[in-house]
This record gives sequence, structure tokens and C-alpha cells, in this order.
Amino acid sequence: MKYTAAHWGTYEIHDNDLKPVGDDPAPSRIGKGWLSASCNLDSRILRPAIRKGWLEGDGGKDRLDDVFVEVSWDEAATRVAEELTRIGREHGNGAIYGGSYGWASAGRFHHAQSQLKRFLNLAGGFVRARETYSHAAGEVLIPHILGMPQGDFQDQMTSWEHITEHCTLLVAFGGISGRPAQVASSGTAKHHTENWLRQMKGRMINVSPQKSDMPNAEWVSIRPGTDAALMLALCHTLLVEGLHDEAFLTRYTSGWPKLCAYLLGESDGQTRSADWAAPICDVDAEAIRQLARDMASSRTMINVAWGVQRTDHGEQPIWAGLALASMLGQIGKPGTGYGFGYGCVASIGRSTKNVYWPSIPQGRNAVDDFIPVARVTDMLLHPGERYAYNGTTRTYPDIRMVVWSGGNPYHHHQDLLRLEKGWQKPETVVVFEQGWTATARRSDIVLPATTPLERTDIMLSKTEPTLIYMSPVHAPVGEAKDDHEILKLIAAKMGLEKAFTEGKSQEDWLRWLWDQSSALVAGQGMELPDFESFRQQGRFNLDKDEETRIALADFISDPVAHPLGTESGRITLFNEKIAAFGLDDCPGHPAWLQPVESTLDAPQGALHMISAQSDTRLHSQNDQGSESLGSKIEGREVCRLHPDTAAERGIAEGAIVRLFNSRGATLAGVAFDGDLRRDCIALQTGAWFDAAEVDGVRMDIHGNPNALTIDKGTSSLAQGNIGHTALVFVEPWTKPLPPLKVSKAPDFVER
Repeated sequence: MKYTAAHWGTYEIHDNDLKPVGDDPAPSRIGKGWLSASCNLDSRILRPAIRKGWLEGDGGKDRLDDVFVEVSWDEAATRVAEELTRIGREHGNGAIYGGSYGWASAGRFHHAQSQLKRFLNLAGGFVRARETYSHAAGEVLIPHILGMPQGDFQDQMTSWEHITEHCTLLVAFGGISGRPAQVASSGTAKHHTENWLRQMKGRMINVSPQKSDMPNAEWVSIRPGTDAALMLALCHTLLVEGLHDEAFLTRYTSGWPKLCAYLLGESDGQTRSADWAAPICDVDAEAIRQLARDMASSRTMINVAWGVQRTDHGEQPIWAGLALASMLGQIGKPGTGYGFGYGCVASIGRSTKNVYWPSIPQGRNAVDDFIPVARVTDMLLHPGERYAYNGTTRTYPDIRMVVWSGGNPYHHHQDLLRLEKGWQKPETVVVFEQGWTATARRSDIVLPATTPLERTDIMLSKTEPTLIYMSPVHAPVGEAKDDHEILKLIAAKMGLEKAFTEGKSQEDWLRWLWDQSSALVAGQGMELPDFESFRQQGRFNLDKDEETRIALADFISDPVAHPLGTESGRITLFNEKIAAFGLDDCPGHPAWLQPVESTLDAPQGALHMISAQSDTRLHSQNDQGSESLGSKIEGREVCRLHPDTAAERGIAEGAIVRLFNSRGATLAGVAFDGDLRRDCIALQTGAWFDAAEVDGVRMDIHGNPNALTIDKGTSSLAQGNIGHTALVFVEPWTKPLPPLKVSKAPDFVER
């Protein structure tokens, strides 16, 4: 049997068709559109192409809506090599930005980010990005308050087996949904999240603006962006009713007296009581108090979804949730305590022993410069400008060339019309891409890349006991090449081919990875088959020991012998270092700070837009596949409205509407949802951005919510994205629908 794998599942290959492996209890919906997206010749890039204006030396001013000239691979590689050399010579490699993201492929070798970094490091270095769009606030904050990288805390989070067996009250801020749990970075073979939720013996409470974030739970319909206020009010109730665990706070935390003073209003005269929080959160004050009592009398797990921190001041709900769990005193016990991200990917909470597999070496970056990943437009628009980040003051580099592979910034970035302005600043933009996304259409040199279905690789995921030899399903489309071959061509033009390949073929690299992996697990008492046997089998289940975990258990058992890596060695409820940064938008303890936009003070008619992950695609991957295309209305992404909200605006179900604000506009179809707050509108992410001039106004016409979101950092601490903080207006679209461009290639001309 031959297999292949993706971030959303593992598949058997049957005569050019894909079937989920039979032991996957809940195969993803995303996978249904994978093969059709890979074979969609209308949207695939078939040959290398160069923008006509760039060839004529326009300096990027026509980068938004230009035509292309198809060229040979030799010319394309030569042009990229010449530009890299020229920019490095004239401006230094600190003028080159290497953009990528970690979700391009589940394969260990064809990992776009690793391949690109290896090449650019050999070529003299580049400016890189730090953190992720998924959970940047957590990545910066958690080392301060828990003393470890966010990923390390994620790896030790309490196993689902403990939660289902011992937890009697699971309170999920942002819910726990099977929708984002379809995926896991580096691949997955089985989907268990919804099964685990069904096995819960206790109560489940979904604190979210939409019931669908945890459909079988009790629903607390909170005003979007106010989770921190609710958490603080719960803390206050525990405190004033004597339900908190003072002994736990004394032994395992630092800074409790200062947080206590904040809760009681001793520092500013404002108590953070249930009565204070009720109008902020739009949750009944007595319901808040009762929830706090229920938490104290139950075996309680507090979970904060990643989406909750993708808001203005997104650091605060992470920290406030930890403070709430600390006051309950149940951290370090089976099935209770604190979690960050259950359900946000399939792998969190698995009980298998993690194996940290080898990857291809990337070398050393000679350029010691970076930006927080969500500040890319600021970097392009404001070179030389200073900004605050994690207690430091940094300066945006002057980027003259962008090389992008394995990601689509016109999906995951915010305020895309603003990004368009920044995108015109570099002298040259190069993209490796599979389809004619907005990123490809706005680049100067476009290099067609294969999908994982067109190449051979190995799936090795640290949380997944199943290893997959990924066989190709169909031949490369057009003249597409994988990233390694593309970079090998460019490296040859720069005299770097030998250093890049180390004289290894792709099969040599796969064998090298397998040999390294075999040696690694042998040291842990496990054994892999030889490479040829693995290739023949296609799938191998590693005999990993089950390892049910309890987060922070060692620290709780003996905080002296196992201190945390924080400033105090304990959980910091007041952090002296953060306080010393003197940030107005991130004080030294968890706090309520009103978002830059909120329905608390919204103009009449404004709605809060919720832009959650899609159930038909991974980010923007597979948007041109059958499953995503089949879910649209008149080719547009579907937004959800409460029927009463729609009726107030004269909107019919199935109609096309315009969502708009001061930043932009988009068109979407309409579906009704009675389990959505009336002051909200939900539009899932990932529809390919398709900008057009309509009546003299530039707008998206395909339903991309990032045409409307705010390009601002969570705070001066983390500078993460705030994609879930956005107010919009909605109205029926009564004009003829503008034609879509997303399902076809741009225009080509002769040179």
C-alpha cells in the first residue's frame, strides 16, 4: 500500500485517489478538497513567470495588477540569483527578507521554511521573522510567567485521558472545536479531539461569542474581546468569598499581593468584581459569581484558546487565565489546572511520548536581525522606524528584496489593502508558489512549486506514533518543481550548489533523515525498519510508550527542586521584569485594557467580526479545491449572521452582502446562525484575496476577512496580530457581482 500525508490527515493512495486511513476515527473535511486543489489547472502556476513591469524596470509600482511573461527555468533562476547578488552587494543581506511559514508540507524534507533558510543562510543571510500568527502573544508572554518557551509548555500540557477521567468542570475560553483540531503541524494520522470531548464525565462550559466553538457544552455568550475582564471578575469572586487557595498562591506563585490589590481596587479605586465585569462582558453578574463558586467546588480545568489572544491586548487573557487557575489551586493535579490551546490543533493533549526528530541542517544566519512576524507591513512601509518589542527598542530594516516560500501573507496578514501599499516598496519580490494566490499575482518573479501530492517525502511528527513514507499521487503539474530543486537551480547560478546539496540527491537526503531518526530512537529503546522496508510498507507505527502528562507536575511536587525558569522560580502573577518595561499597554500583572475596537463603544449598526479557522481548508490551502469551492455562495465565502441581525438590515439568507469599515470591504454570501451573538458576524479565514476596483473603490470581492482587520500589535510586549479585534458594517449587495479572478491565471504577454 502507498500512502501520503498532510497536516490534516494520512491517506491511502488508490488509483490516483485518496482515502483516509481506516483507523482515523474522524477524518478531516479539509482532506476532501486536497486532490482537486492540487489538480486545479485553472488556479495552478504552470510555468515560471516574470512580471512585465519588473522586466521594464518599473520599481514595483505596477505590482498589484500587472501582466506576466512566461520564461524558462534557466532564465528565472538566473534572474533570482542576479538579484540576490546585486541586493547583497549594494545594500547588504540585511536588505533581504526571507518570508515563509510552517504549514507548507507535512513532509520532513520538503519543508519550505527549512529549505529556504538553508539556502539564504548560505547566500549570506537574511532578515527573518519571529513567532507565529497563531499565538505570538503566548510565545512572548509565557516565558515570562511560566519560565519556558510556549512550545515546551504545550508539549507538557495535561493529557486528555486525565481530563476525561478526573475533570468535573472544563471551562473553555474560546471553546474547544473539532474545526481547528483537524490539523497538526508536521502531520497527523488520527483525529481524537471530538471523541475526547464526548468522553467527558463532567460539565463543559463554552465561553465564546458563538456556540459552535463547543456545541455540546453550556454556553456563556460573552462579548468578544472581554475574556480578561470576565476572568478577573471570577478571580475577584474567589477572593472576596474566600474560595481561593491562599496556600497554593503563597507556595507556588510570586506577585500575588499586587494582583490582589488590583482585584480589590486598592491601586486605582476600581474593584474587578462581577458587577464591574457584567456590563463589559454582557454576562449576568450573578452568573459570573456562580461560575466562580462552581469552579471552586469542582475539579476544574481552565483552557484558553489561541484565538482568544489574537486580540488587542491578547497577552491579558493568557495571563488572567493562569491567575484564575492559580487561585483555584488545582494546577499540577490530574485533569485540572491550566491549558493553552486544547483543540487548536489535533496534537495538543496527546499522551504519546514526544520524539524530536531530526531535520535538514539550516546553517547559520550571518544577519542578526528579525521582526515579529505580524509586523511585516510596518517593516515595508517604515524602514528605519523604531518600535518596542519585549522590553527592547528595535529598528525596522530597509528591505529591498523579498523571497517568499511556503506561505501566503495575503491570507494570514491583517489589513490587506495596507499590505498592498507596503508590498510595492521592495525592488524585487520573488515567490515560490503552487497557485495564483494574491501573493503570487503581486510578485515579480513567480516560481511554480509542486504540492506534496507530486513528490516523495517522510512524515515525522513529534506527537504522532505513525511514520509515513509519502509517495507521489500524480506527476508534477506543468513545469512545477519542489523547493529543493528550485533552490538548487538558483544555488548553481551563485556557485553554491555543492554547499546546498552537500552532493546528496533527494533520495540521499531522505535516507540521511531516516538514518538519523533510526539512531535517535535507538537511543530511546525503539527501533525503525531499514529504509527499503519502510518504503515498501509505506507506514510504520513506532512502538512509543504511552506518556500521560500532568502540566507542571514536577514543579508542584517540589518547587525547590524543580523551579520554573521565571524571575522568581514560580508562576508570576506580578512580573517585575514586565513591570520595569513601563508599557502602557501591558502592565506587570494581568489586567483589563479595553480593545481599540469593541462593541462596548461601537457606532450604531457596527458588528464584531469573528474570523475563525475554516473547516474546508487549512488557512488558504485547498481554497481552490472541491470542498471549499462547493461551500461558497455565488463563488464567495459565506458569512454567518443571527437571523434577527439579518432581518434588521433587510438581509436574506443566501444573499450577497458587503462587509465594510474604514480599512476596506469584501463581498460574502450569507447563512443564518441562531447560535451566534446578535452583535457579531462570522466570516472564516482563508478565501483567496481577490481585490478589484468597484465604482472607483478598491475592495476584496471573494470574502477574505483580512480585508477588514486591524494591522496593529497585541501590545508593545509581543507585537502579535489582533485579527479577532475588528468592527464591521454589513449591507445587502444590490449591484451586479464583479467577476472573480481567483480561479484563473493572470494575463500573459510576449516579451
